[in-house]
Amino acid sequence: MAIKVIAQRRVLKIGKNPGVKKFVMRPDLYIPVQEKKVFSEASTHSGINAGVIKAAWDAAGEVIRTWATEGHSVPLPGLGTMRFGVRSKAVEELDDVKTSLITTRRIVFTPSVDVKDELKNTSIQITCLDEDGNVLKRVTSSDDAEVEDESLTPDPSPTGEGSDNTGDDNGDDNSGGSAGFETGN
Repeated sequence: MAIKVIAQRRVLKIGKNPGVKKFVMRPDLYIPVQEKKVFSEASTHSGINAGVIKAAWDAAGEVIRTWATEGHSVPLPGLGTMRFGVRSKAVEELDDVKTSLITTRRIVFTPSVDVKDELKNTSIQITCLDEDGNVLKRVTSSDDAEVEDESLTPDPSPTGEGSDNTGDDNGDDNSGGSAGFETGN
């Protein structure tokens, strides 16, 4: 199995070098898997009726949504955890703290070690195309397979402006009552 990527030569319209031709990468999108197919496959693998699996799936989805909106970091079996959070501007004065500082609401997914390992061990296949979509060459990864971990990415702005203020510096996953909506750094 491999992650498929397209690198197509295009004329850049924005950025530092508009008008220059460069290869721009994008995922080679797969066909979305329908829920019915998931239930059928899970039924085959587990011996549990697909209708029972669908009922459990729907119930788990409702519980996950409810707990996440209450501020919990919720486990997604075999995948990792998800929680809601925000990006916000930081301010120095208490009187300046208000909801207008929140710039974006986010869904934060933290993959499990097993999922990260799976991604690290999955090769990447790049198909290079010219402007007209003709294949120029194919490349398969042989890199060290670095996997990005957003939880280890430092705040890009010392002021906190535009930063992800969804957790504190001691590793708290906001499973208390803060609903992941913290301000400042």
